Amino acid sequence: MKFKISLYTLIIAVVCFLANAVKAQSSNKPTRPRIVVTADPELDDNNSLIRFLLNSCDLDVEGLIYASSGYHWKGDGKGTKWYVPGREYARFGLDTCPCTSWRWAKDERFIHNAVEAYEKVYPNLKVHNPDYPSPDLLKSKIRYGNIEFDGDISKNSAGSDLIKALILDDKPGQLFITAWGGQSTIARALKSIQEEYGNTIQWEAIKKKISGKVVLLPSGDQDDTYAKYIKPNWPDIEYRQFVAGPNYGYGAQLRAKPADSVYLTSSWMKENVSDRGPLGTLYRVWGDGKQMVKGDRMDYFGFSGYTNEQLRKMGYLVWMPVQPKGSWIGEGDDFTFMNMLGNGLRAYEKGSYGGWGGRTVNEREQSGISLPTNDTSQQAMAAAMSSMTEQLNKMANGYPDFFPAAQRDFAARLKWSVTPKYADANHAPVAEIEGPLSILASRGETIRLNGAVSDPDKDKISVKWWQFQAGTYPGKITITDANNAQAKVTIPKDAVSGQRIHVILEATDNGSPSLTAYQRVVITVK
Repeated sequence: MKFKISLYTLIIAVVCFLANAVKAQSSNKPTRPRIVVTADPELDDNNSLIRFLLNSCDLDVEGLIYASSGYHWKGDGKGTKWYVPGREYARFGLDTCPCTSWRWAKDERFIHNAVEAYEKVYPNLKVHNPDYPSPDLLKSKIRYGNIEFDGDISKNSAGSDLIKALILDDKPGQLFITAWGGQSTIARALKSIQEEYGNTIQWEAIKKKISGKVVLLPSGDQDDTYAKYIKPNWPDIEYRQFVAGPNYGYGAQLRAKPADSVYLTSSWMKENVSDRGPLGTLYRVWGDGKQMVKGDRMDYFGFSGYTNEQLRKMGYLVWMPVQPKGSWIGEGDDFTFMNMLGNGLRAYEKGSYGGWGGRTVNEREQSGISLPTNDTSQQAMAAAMSSMTEQLNKMANGYPDFFPAAQRDFAARLKWSVTPKYADANHAPVAEIEGPLSILASRGETIRLNGAVSDPDKDKISVKWWQFQAGTYPGKITITDANNAQAKVTIPKDAVSGQRIHVILEATDNGSPSLTAYQRVVITVK
């Protein structure tokens, strides 16, 4: 009987071990975060949207919503004049508002244009990754939000209704909502929920559910609705403002590192972006002859052959110095979604993890990167842009330089869009960890990490293990055999119980362009 019990126990233990192993392996598969994009018709939103669509295979796209901001609003079409002190139209010596609309094209449809360009290249994209969403699905997600006046949350819109329905649904997991423009459409969705349920017995449960479900991914507070409504009424909703990562914004080339600057030049942009089919054609670069809104005095980026002073004499408000024709302008909202990607960094799990979009910012850091409002002359704003870029670069000291890898990935996806054969383009390698991605270890213990790398194109792969200073242990660890798939990590003896150490397996192929994949292991000290 004793032998039979021991055998039974052994069988149960083996079954449990195998079940846990299978569970661990399945949990290593990347999640597709549910995400909503809200965007105003700024040209860098247009560019960010193109990159977003090229990465939509990693995402569960729930909404593509037009939004207003302090920089763009449509008006109500009834001649109603609008003015908010301190807005863009009150700077640079302008005296144009109260006005009926601000920097909004008649029949604005830049989101539709981007999705229609995506539709043209979808058959090619699908060859390279079967998870790309259908154009019809994306079209079904497009809505116009609260676009009449910036910061106006007085009434519902098709966009706010969609966000409200998504917030209240019972799908598992978090709902990530970006704000590339103002947050009035998001605020209106939340306010309509508060108005409907605020005086009911369900309110506390609903509010708790929403506070744990919604994650805001803002590009600043561009219409003050976060400060005035969302934060006071929904203080427990997570608000992830990222810094320290790659600078995708306007003026990135002004203080770019040598390793990054090559990816911002006219020659690189022409070869890898502008000449790459419908999406590349839609992408804005310096001197492309385009304007988002005809006659927009802020949008002088399409001109070429003029100096800063000549453009000013023509009536344009030159707040960023002219750059070479065909070069990078900006994708200032990329950081809101670049941490949502399935590249193995798992940056969507927590804002502090960090990834291609940077890491979360605290209030002290956020206050240090805002543009000044006391001197809004063109010269002062240009100087402030350069200063802000320098501040962002300082924050990035010690943070991994992901910009080259992100740009090469962008180039590869644009090439997919014009390449009908899988074998004629490069694809990222696969980096995996054998076993769970979250493990326990004791101080002084040496643990073995077993990685496995492969490449769908049979390219050669270089492997590197490194410590990502995103954990709570502040010191450095020792990694043995860091350039092999199997490595050893020694937990420092001064580590404190509960502290976490993040270790990254990085795999880069030698294809053209070379592409990189990752896998993150989080070690908690016992």
